[in-house]
Amino acid sequence: MGQGVSCSRSSGEHEFYSAVQSGDLQSVEAALQCEPGLIHRTTIYDRLSALHIAAANGCIEVLSILLDRSVQPDVVNRHKQTPLMLAAMHGKSDCLIKLLEAGANILMFDSLNGRTCLHHASYYGYSDCLQLILSEAQTASLAESWGFARFVNVRDDNGATPLHLAARQGRRDCVHILLENGGIVSATTGTYGFPGSTALHLAARGGNLDCIRELLAWGADRLQRDSAGRIPYEVALKRGHGACAALLNPSAAEPLVWPSPLKFISELDPDAKALLEVALMEANREREKNILKGTKYSLPSPTHYDDGADDAASVTSDVELCCICFDQVCTIEVKDCGHQMCAPCTLALCCHSKPNPTTLCLPSPSCPFCRCTISRLVVAMPKMNMDEDSGDKFGSPKLRKSRRSQGFSGCEGSSSFMGILGKLGRASGRKNEPDDLMDKP
Repeated sequence: MGQGVSCSRSSGEHEFYSAVQSGDLQSVEAALQCEPGLIHRTTIYDRLSALHIAAANGCIEVLSILLDRSVQPDVVNRHKQTPLMLAAMHGKSDCLIKLLEAGANILMFDSLNGRTCLHHASYYGYSDCLQLILSEAQTASLAESWGFARFVNVRDDNGATPLHLAARQGRRDCVHILLENGGIVSATTGTYGFPGSTALHLAARGGNLDCIRELLAWGADRLQRDSAGRIPYEVALKRGHGACAALLNPSAAEPLVWPSPLKFISELDPDAKALLEVALMEANREREKNILKGTKYSLPSPTHYDDGADDAASVTSDVELCCICFDQVCTIEVKDCGHQMCAPCTLALCCHSKPNPTTLCLPSPSCPFCRCTISRLVVAMPKMNMDEDSGDKFGSPKLRKSRRSQGFSGCEGSSSFMGILGKLGRASGRKNEPDDLMDKP
Protein backbone atom coordinates (compact mmCIF):
# COMPACT_ATOMS: atom_id res chain seq x y z
CA MET A 1 0.00 0.00 0.00
CA GLY A 2 1.15 3.51 -0.65
CA GLN A 3 1.17 6.31 -3.16
CA GLY A 4 2.94 5.32 -6.33
CA VAL A 5 5.20 7.61 -8.35
CA SER A 6 3.64 8.80 -11.60
CA CYS A 7 5.39 10.60 -14.44
CA SER A 8 8.37 12.78 -13.58
CA ARG A 9 10.25 15.28 -15.69
CA SER A 10 13.65 13.56 -15.74
CA SER A 11 15.39 10.38 -14.69
CA GLY A 12 16.94 12.29 -11.78
CA GLU A 13 13.53 13.28 -10.48
CA HIS A 14 12.25 9.74 -10.92
CA GLU A 15 15.14 8.35 -8.90
CA PHE A 16 14.51 10.96 -6.19
CA TYR A 17 10.79 10.13 -5.92
CA SER A 18 11.56 6.40 -5.94
CA ALA A 19 13.99 6.91 -3.07
CA VAL A 20 11.34 8.87 -1.15
CA GLN A 21 8.77 6.14 -1.78
CA SER A 22 11.08 3.35 -0.57
CA GLY A 23 12.31 5.36 2.43
CA ASP A 24 15.93 5.40 1.24
CA LEU A 25 17.09 8.25 3.46
CA GLN A 26 20.67 8.24 2.25
CA SER A 27 19.70 8.54 -1.41
CA VAL A 28 17.15 11.27 -0.64
CA GLU A 29 19.73 13.36 1.23
CA ALA A 30 22.29 12.87 -1.55
CA ALA A 31 19.79 13.96 -4.21
CA LEU A 32 18.79 17.06 -2.25
CA GLN A 33 22.42 17.98 -1.69
CA CYS A 34 23.07 17.84 -5.43
CA GLU A 35 19.80 19.55 -6.41
CA PRO A 36 18.01 21.34 -3.51
CA GLY A 37 15.15 22.43 -5.79
CA LEU A 38 13.83 18.87 -5.97
CA ILE A 39 12.16 19.36 -2.61
CA HIS A 40 9.65 21.83 -4.11
CA ARG A 41 8.89 19.96 -7.33
CA THR A 42 5.95 17.64 -8.00
CA THR A 43 5.13 14.78 -10.32
CA ILE A 44 3.59 15.86 -13.62
CA TYR A 45 0.14 14.29 -13.60
CA ASP A 46 -0.90 13.84 -9.95
CA ARG A 47 1.11 16.87 -8.75
CA LEU A 48 2.49 14.84 -5.86
CA SER A 49 5.26 16.42 -3.83
CA ALA A 50 7.94 14.44 -2.04
CA LEU A 51 6.03 15.12 1.18
CA HIS A 52 2.87 13.50 -0.24
CA ILE A 53 4.80 10.39 -1.29
CA ALA A 54 6.59 10.05 2.05
CA ALA A 55 3.36 10.50 4.04
CA ALA A 56 1.38 7.99 1.95
CA ASN A 57 4.10 5.36 2.21
CA GLY A 58 4.81 5.83 5.91
CA CYS A 59 8.43 6.94 5.44
CA ILE A 60 8.72 8.84 8.70
CA GLU A 61 12.46 9.54 8.49
CA VAL A 62 12.20 10.98 4.98
CA LEU A 63 9.14 12.97 6.03
CA SER A 64 11.07 14.41 8.97
CA ILE A 65 14.00 15.67 6.92
CA LEU A 66 11.62 17.23 4.38
CA LEU A 67 9.78 19.09 7.14
CA ASP A 68 13.08 20.09 8.71
CA ARG A 69 13.95 21.79 5.42
CA SER A 70 10.92 24.09 5.83
CA VAL A 71 8.62 22.31 3.42
CA GLN A 72 5.04 23.58 3.71
CA PRO A 73 3.04 20.78 5.43
CA ASP A 74 -0.20 21.76 3.67
CA VAL A 75 1.05 21.53 0.08
CA VAL A 76 -1.73 20.11 -2.14
CA ASN A 77 -1.75 17.70 -5.06
CA ARG A 78 -3.91 17.69 -8.19
CA HIS A 79 -7.03 16.88 -6.15
CA LYS A 80 -6.28 19.47 -3.45
CA GLN A 81 -5.28 16.69 -1.06
CA THR A 82 -2.70 17.40 1.61
CA PRO A 83 -0.02 15.00 2.93
CA LEU A 84 -2.13 14.77 6.10
CA MET A 85 -5.06 13.43 4.07
CA LEU A 86 -2.88 10.82 2.39
CA ALA A 87 -1.46 9.71 5.75
CA ALA A 88 -5.05 9.30 7.03
CA MET A 89 -6.08 7.37 3.89
CA HIS A 90 -3.23 4.89 4.26
CA GLY A 91 -3.24 4.60 8.04
CA LYS A 92 0.24 6.04 8.57
CA SER A 93 -0.26 7.26 12.13
CA ASP A 94 3.42 8.10 12.76
CA CYS A 95 3.52 10.36 9.72
CA LEU A 96 0.19 11.87 10.73
CA ILE A 97 1.56 12.76 14.17
CA LYS A 98 4.65 14.34 12.63
CA LEU A 99 2.56 16.43 10.23
CA LEU A 100 0.29 17.61 13.04
CA GLU A 101 3.35 18.60 15.07
CA ALA A 102 4.55 20.59 12.05
CA GLY A 103 1.28 22.53 12.04
CA ALA A 104 -0.71 20.73 9.32
CA ASN A 105 -4.23 22.06 8.97
CA ILE A 106 -6.94 19.47 9.73
CA LEU A 107 -9.67 21.65 8.22
CA MET A 108 -8.79 21.49 4.54
CA PHE A 109 -11.12 20.04 1.90
CA ASP A 110 -10.11 18.11 -1.22
CA SER A 111 -11.64 18.81 -4.64
CA LEU A 112 -12.86 15.26 -5.35
CA ASN A 113 -15.67 15.09 -2.80
CA GLY A 114 -14.96 18.02 -0.50
CA ARG A 115 -13.63 15.74 2.25
CA THR A 116 -11.32 16.44 5.18
CA CYS A 117 -8.70 14.18 6.74
CA LEU A 118 -11.42 13.13 9.24
CA HIS A 119 -13.60 11.87 6.37
CA HIS A 120 -10.71 9.91 4.90
CA ALA A 121 -9.71 8.25 8.20
CA SER A 122 -13.36 7.28 8.77
CA TYR A 123 -13.90 5.95 5.23
CA TYR A 124 -10.77 3.80 5.20
CA GLY A 125 -11.27 2.63 8.77
CA TYR A 126 -8.07 3.75 10.48
CA SER A 127 -9.32 4.32 14.00
CA ASP A 128 -5.90 5.30 15.37
CA CYS A 129 -5.57 8.10 12.82
CA LEU A 130 -9.18 9.12 13.49
CA GLN A 131 -8.49 9.41 17.22
CA LEU A 132 -5.34 11.46 16.62
CA ILE A 133 -7.20 13.93 14.39
CA LEU A 134 -10.02 14.30 16.92
CA SER A 135 -7.51 14.87 19.74
CA GLU A 136 -5.86 17.58 17.67
CA ALA A 137 -9.23 19.17 16.98
CA GLN A 138 -9.94 19.42 20.71
CA THR A 139 -6.68 21.22 21.47
CA ALA A 140 -6.29 23.32 18.35
CA SER A 141 -7.67 26.79 17.77
CA LEU A 142 -10.21 25.11 15.50
CA ALA A 143 -12.20 24.10 18.58
CA GLU A 144 -12.71 27.78 19.41
CA SER A 145 -13.10 29.25 15.92
CA TRP A 146 -15.05 26.51 14.14
CA GLY A 147 -16.31 24.36 17.00
CA PHE A 148 -15.39 20.77 17.83
CA ALA A 149 -18.92 19.40 17.41
CA ARG A 150 -19.21 21.07 14.02
CA PHE A 151 -15.90 19.53 12.92
CA VAL A 152 -16.95 16.02 14.01
CA ASN A 153 -20.13 16.35 11.93
CA VAL A 154 -18.61 18.21 8.96
CA ARG A 155 -20.24 17.26 5.63
CA ASP A 156 -18.62 16.57 2.28
CA ASP A 157 -20.00 17.76 -1.06
CA ASN A 158 -22.54 14.91 -1.04
CA GLY A 159 -23.80 15.74 2.44
CA ALA A 160 -22.03 12.81 4.12
CA THR A 161 -20.52 13.16 7.59
CA PRO A 162 -17.58 11.00 8.76
CA LEU A 163 -20.13 8.86 10.64
CA HIS A 164 -22.06 8.18 7.42
CA LEU A 165 -18.88 7.05 5.65
CA ALA A 166 -17.75 4.83 8.53
CA ALA A 167 -21.18 3.19 8.80
CA ARG A 168 -21.45 2.55 5.05
CA GLN A 169 -17.98 0.99 4.92
CA GLY A 170 -18.58 -1.15 8.01
CA ARG A 171 -15.91 0.52 10.17
CA ARG A 172 -17.28 -0.35 13.60
CA ASP A 173 -14.37 1.07 15.63
CA CYS A 174 -14.57 4.37 13.77
CA VAL A 175 -18.35 4.50 14.28
CA HIS A 176 -17.81 4.03 18.02
CA ILE A 177 -15.15 6.75 18.24
CA LEU A 178 -17.24 9.25 16.28
CA LEU A 179 -20.33 8.62 18.40
CA GLU A 180 -18.27 9.01 21.58
CA ASN A 181 -17.04 12.36 20.32
CA GLY A 182 -20.42 13.81 19.42
CA GLY A 183 -21.29 12.34 16.03
CA ILE A 184 -24.98 12.97 15.36
CA VAL A 185 -26.58 9.55 14.99
CA SER A 186 -29.76 10.91 13.36
CA ALA A 187 -28.05 13.13 10.74
CA THR A 188 -29.20 12.52 7.16
CA THR A 189 -27.18 12.59 3.95
CA GLY A 190 -27.65 14.76 0.88
CA THR A 191 -26.95 12.70 -2.24
CA TYR A 192 -24.57 10.18 -0.67
CA GLY A 193 -25.85 6.60 -0.68
CA PHE A 194 -29.52 7.46 -1.03
CA PRO A 195 -30.90 10.94 -0.28
CA GLY A 196 -32.03 11.35 3.30
CA SER A 197 -30.21 8.26 4.59
CA THR A 198 -29.06 8.07 8.19
CA ALA A 199 -26.00 6.14 9.32
CA LEU A 200 -28.38 3.30 10.24
CA HIS A 201 -29.78 3.21 6.68
CA LEU A 202 -26.23 3.04 5.30
CA ALA A 203 -25.15 0.28 7.70
CA ALA A 204 -28.32 -1.66 6.78
CA ARG A 205 -27.57 -1.17 3.08
CA GLY A 206 -24.11 -2.69 3.54
CA GLY A 207 -25.26 -5.44 5.90
CA ASN A 208 -22.88 -4.26 8.59
CA LEU A 209 -24.22 -5.97 11.72
CA ASP A 210 -21.55 -4.63 14.08
CA CYS A 211 -22.20 -1.06 12.97
CA ILE A 212 -25.94 -1.57 13.37
CA ARG A 213 -25.39 -2.80 16.94
CA GLU A 214 -23.25 0.23 17.72
CA LEU A 215 -25.70 2.72 16.21
CA LEU A 216 -28.70 1.20 17.97
CA ALA A 217 -26.83 1.28 21.28
CA TRP A 218 -26.31 5.03 20.76
CA GLY A 219 -29.98 5.72 20.11
CA ALA A 220 -30.36 5.42 16.33
CA ASP A 221 -34.06 5.55 15.40
CA ARG A 222 -35.28 2.41 13.67
CA LEU A 223 -38.33 4.31 12.40
CA GLN A 224 -36.54 7.26 10.77
CA ARG A 225 -37.25 7.35 7.02
CA ASP A 226 -35.11 8.34 4.06
CA SER A 227 -36.33 10.50 1.17
CA ALA A 228 -38.13 7.52 -0.36
CA GLY A 229 -39.99 6.86 2.88
CA ARG A 230 -38.03 3.71 3.74
CA ILE A 231 -36.97 2.74 7.25
CA PRO A 232 -33.63 0.90 7.75
CA TYR A 233 -35.49 -2.42 8.15
CA GLU A 234 -36.82 -2.15 4.60
CA VAL A 235 -33.39 -1.26 3.24
CA ALA A 236 -31.80 -4.32 4.88
CA LEU A 237 -34.64 -6.56 3.70
CA LYS A 238 -34.34 -5.35 0.10
CA ARG A 239 -30.59 -6.02 0.13
CA GLY A 240 -31.06 -9.54 1.50
CA HIS A 241 -29.43 -8.92 4.88
CA GLY A 242 -31.75 -11.07 6.98
CA ALA A 243 -29.99 -10.82 10.36
CA CYS A 244 -29.74 -7.04 10.06
CA ALA A 245 -33.42 -6.85 9.09
CA ALA A 246 -34.41 -8.92 12.12
CA LEU A 247 -32.67 -6.54 14.52
CA LEU A 248 -34.07 -3.49 12.72
CA ASN A 249 -37.64 -4.80 12.62
CA PRO A 250 -39.80 -2.22 14.45
CA SER A 251 -41.72 -5.03 16.15
CA ALA A 252 -38.54 -6.44 17.70
CA ALA A 253 -37.56 -5.63 21.28
CA GLU A 254 -35.96 -2.24 21.83
CA PRO A 255 -32.20 -2.35 22.52
CA LEU A 256 -30.60 -0.81 25.56
CA VAL A 257 -29.27 2.65 24.68
CA TRP A 258 -26.05 4.15 26.02
CA PRO A 259 -27.09 7.09 28.27
CA SER A 260 -24.77 9.57 26.56
CA PRO A 261 -26.69 12.79 27.51
CA LEU A 262 -25.99 12.22 31.22
CA LYS A 263 -23.10 14.36 32.43
CA PHE A 264 -21.63 11.76 34.77
CA ILE A 265 -21.59 9.26 31.90
CA SER A 266 -19.53 11.61 29.73
CA GLU A 267 -17.07 12.09 32.61
CA LEU A 268 -16.61 8.39 33.42
CA ASP A 269 -13.08 7.19 33.97
CA PRO A 270 -11.99 4.65 31.33
CA ASP A 271 -12.20 1.59 33.59
CA ALA A 272 -15.77 2.29 34.76
CA LYS A 273 -16.81 3.11 31.21
CA ALA A 274 -15.38 -0.15 29.91
CA LEU A 275 -17.33 -2.14 32.53
CA LEU A 276 -20.61 -0.45 31.61
CA GLU A 277 -20.01 -0.82 27.86
CA VAL A 278 -19.41 -4.56 28.28
CA ALA A 279 -22.64 -4.82 30.30
CA LEU A 280 -24.57 -2.99 27.59
CA MET A 281 -23.21 -5.17 24.80
CA GLU A 282 -24.00 -8.31 26.82
CA ALA A 283 -27.60 -7.19 27.43
CA ASN A 284 -28.12 -6.35 23.75
CA ARG A 285 -26.44 -9.58 22.68
CA GLU A 286 -28.96 -11.51 24.76
CA ARG A 287 -31.73 -9.50 23.08
CA GLU A 288 -30.34 -10.43 19.66
CA LYS A 289 -30.23 -14.07 20.64
CA ASN A 290 -33.94 -13.99 21.50
CA ILE A 291 -34.87 -12.12 18.31
CA LEU A 292 -32.93 -14.48 16.03
CA LYS A 293 -33.84 -17.66 17.89
CA GLY A 294 -35.32 -20.23 15.54
CA THR A 295 -34.04 -18.53 12.39
CA LYS A 296 -31.05 -19.41 10.24
CA TYR A 297 -29.35 -16.31 11.63
CA SER A 298 -29.22 -17.61 15.23
CA LEU A 299 -26.27 -16.29 17.20
CA PRO A 300 -24.07 -18.29 19.58
CA SER A 301 -24.94 -17.82 23.24
CA PRO A 302 -23.18 -14.94 25.01
CA THR A 303 -20.28 -16.01 27.16
CA HIS A 304 -21.25 -16.32 30.80
CA TYR A 305 -19.64 -17.90 33.81
CA ASP A 306 -21.69 -20.79 35.09
CA ASP A 307 -23.11 -20.66 38.58
CA GLY A 308 -20.64 -23.19 39.93
CA ALA A 309 -17.66 -21.19 38.68
CA ASP A 310 -19.23 -18.02 40.02
CA ASP A 311 -19.72 -19.54 43.45
CA ALA A 312 -16.18 -20.86 43.46
CA ALA A 313 -14.80 -17.45 42.52
CA SER A 314 -16.89 -15.85 45.25
CA VAL A 315 -15.64 -18.23 47.90
CA THR A 316 -12.07 -17.62 46.83
CA SER A 317 -12.18 -13.85 46.65
CA ASP A 318 -14.90 -13.35 49.32
CA VAL A 319 -16.26 -10.24 47.61
CA GLU A 320 -19.64 -8.57 48.06
CA LEU A 321 -22.45 -9.41 45.66
CA CYS A 322 -24.74 -6.76 44.23
CA CYS A 323 -27.64 -6.15 46.65
CA ILE A 324 -30.06 -5.55 43.75
CA CYS A 325 -29.69 -8.70 41.65
CA PHE A 326 -27.67 -10.87 44.12
CA ASP A 327 -26.02 -12.44 41.12
CA GLN A 328 -23.13 -10.24 40.00
CA VAL A 329 -20.14 -8.89 41.89
CA CYS A 330 -20.25 -5.17 42.77
CA THR A 331 -17.99 -3.38 40.27
CA ILE A 332 -19.40 0.17 40.20
CA GLU A 333 -19.57 2.62 43.11
CA VAL A 334 -21.65 5.77 43.46
CA LYS A 335 -18.95 8.22 44.50
CA ASP A 336 -21.32 10.57 46.38
CA CYS A 337 -22.66 8.01 48.86
CA GLY A 338 -20.34 5.02 48.48
CA HIS A 339 -23.07 2.48 47.62
CA GLN A 340 -22.03 -0.23 45.19
CA MET A 341 -23.79 -2.13 42.40
CA CYS A 342 -22.88 -4.44 39.57
CA ALA A 343 -22.40 -2.97 36.09
CA PRO A 344 -25.62 -4.43 34.59
CA CYS A 345 -27.79 -2.97 37.37
CA THR A 346 -26.04 0.40 37.10
CA LEU A 347 -26.61 0.42 33.35
CA ALA A 348 -30.28 -0.51 33.71
CA LEU A 349 -30.72 2.33 36.20
CA CYS A 350 -29.16 4.89 33.80
CA CYS A 351 -30.77 3.59 30.60
CA HIS A 352 -34.29 3.78 31.96
CA SER A 353 -34.27 7.44 33.00
CA LYS A 354 -37.03 9.26 31.13
CA PRO A 355 -36.57 12.81 29.78
CA ASN A 356 -38.19 15.67 31.67
CA PRO A 357 -41.23 16.63 29.50
CA THR A 358 -40.76 20.35 30.23
CA THR A 359 -37.02 20.60 29.56
CA LEU A 360 -36.53 17.48 27.37
CA CYS A 361 -33.37 16.84 29.41
CA LEU A 362 -32.50 13.52 31.00
CA PRO A 363 -32.52 13.80 34.81
CA SER A 364 -29.63 12.23 36.67
CA PRO A 365 -30.81 8.94 38.22
CA SER A 366 -30.89 8.46 41.97
CA CYS A 367 -29.06 5.87 44.02
CA PRO A 368 -31.56 3.04 44.63
CA PHE A 369 -30.35 2.70 48.23
CA CYS A 370 -30.32 6.25 49.61
CA ARG A 371 -32.05 8.20 46.77
CA CYS A 372 -29.23 10.75 46.48
CA THR A 373 -28.60 12.07 42.96
CA ILE A 374 -25.81 10.24 41.14
CA SER A 375 -23.22 12.71 39.94
CA ARG A 376 -20.19 10.46 39.59
CA LEU A 377 -19.49 6.76 39.14
CA VAL A 378 -16.17 5.05 39.78
CA VAL A 379 -14.84 1.49 39.79
CA ALA A 380 -15.68 -0.15 43.11
CA MET A 381 -12.85 -1.40 45.26
CA PRO A 382 -13.49 -4.99 46.45
CA LYS A 383 -14.92 -5.15 49.96
CA MET A 384 -13.66 -8.11 51.94
CA ASN A 385 -16.29 -9.88 54.04
CA MET A 386 -15.77 -8.91 57.67
CA ASP A 387 -19.02 -10.42 58.98
CA GLU A 388 -17.75 -13.97 59.50
CA ASP A 389 -16.40 -13.32 62.98
CA SER A 390 -19.51 -11.41 64.03
CA GLY A 391 -21.77 -14.38 63.25
CA ASP A 392 -23.79 -12.68 60.53
CA LYS A 393 -26.04 -15.33 58.97
CA PHE A 394 -25.21 -13.84 55.57
CA GLY A 395 -21.45 -13.89 56.16
CA SER A 396 -20.80 -16.65 53.69
CA PRO A 397 -20.79 -15.61 50.03
CA LYS A 398 -23.02 -18.60 49.22
CA LEU A 399 -25.47 -17.56 51.93
CA ARG A 400 -25.38 -13.97 50.71
CA LYS A 401 -26.16 -15.22 47.23
CA SER A 402 -29.30 -16.99 48.54
CA ARG A 403 -30.69 -13.59 49.59
CA ARG A 404 -31.91 -12.94 46.04
CA SER A 405 -35.22 -14.60 47.05
CA GLN A 406 -35.68 -12.32 50.08
CA GLY A 407 -37.31 -8.90 50.36
CA PHE A 408 -35.56 -5.54 49.95
CA SER A 409 -37.06 -3.66 52.88
CA GLY A 410 -33.60 -2.62 54.01
CA CYS A 411 -32.90 -0.76 50.75
CA GLU A 412 -35.11 2.28 50.24
CA GLY A 413 -36.31 2.52 46.64
CA SER A 414 -35.05 -0.93 45.66
CA SER A 415 -38.52 -2.31 44.94
CA SER A 416 -39.20 0.31 42.27
CA PHE A 417 -35.82 -0.36 40.70
CA MET A 418 -36.48 -4.08 40.61
CA GLY A 419 -39.62 -3.23 38.64
CA ILE A 420 -37.38 -1.55 36.07
CA LEU A 421 -35.18 -4.64 35.89
CA GLY A 422 -38.29 -6.79 35.44
CA LYS A 423 -39.41 -4.69 32.49
CA LEU A 424 -35.91 -4.95 31.06
CA GLY A 425 -36.06 -8.74 31.27
CA ARG A 426 -39.45 -8.91 29.61
CA ALA A 427 -38.38 -6.57 26.79
CA SER A 428 -35.29 -8.62 25.99
CA GLY A 429 -37.42 -11.75 25.93
CA ARG A 430 -39.61 -10.60 23.05
CA LYS A 431 -38.85 -12.20 19.73
CA ASN A 432 -39.96 -12.17 16.13
CA GLU A 433 -41.52 -15.07 14.39
CA PRO A 434 -39.33 -16.17 11.45
CA ASP A 435 -42.11 -15.21 9.02
CA ASP A 436 -41.87 -11.57 10.11
CA LEU A 437 -38.91 -11.08 7.79
CA MET A 438 -41.06 -11.70 4.76
CA ASP A 439 -44.40 -10.29 5.90
CA LYS A 440 -43.17 -6.77 6.32
CA PRO A 441 -42.93 -4.45 3.26
